Amino acid sequence: MRLRKLWLAIGYALVAAIVYLSLTPRPPTLDIEQGDKLGHLLAYGTLMFWFCQLYAARRSRIAHALAFTAMGVALEYAQRATGYRHFEYLDMLANAAGVALGWAAAHLTGGETLRRLERALLP
Repeated sequence: MRLRKLWLAIGYALVAAIVYLSLTPRPPTLDIEQGDKLGHLLAYGTLMFWFCQLYAARRSRIAHALAFTAMGVALEYAQRATGYRHFEYLDMLANAAGVALGWAAAHLTGGETLRRLERALLP
């Protein structure tokens, strides 16, 4: 990948955005029932999908999946410590489900999305 450093920077920006949104006093909301769970699912799914594009080896993907799942658990405990956010086990489950869906989506698309994008942008 010729733009690997850029793709990594975007990936770490996604991590930072999730941390910020998890700890901010007034996060954005989806105005549907259980919208926050959908937000968790989409955020962690996107994160895992992104990093699966950068790390194809099974061992690396397992490590990232475990790290992102642990991050989701840790952020729930951090939310409880804030006093203005709520701790929810279902959020942890939504995070882990998002990680699994992101991995599955990367597998189904062949894990080549960023490479294809590079070829289109940089012929």
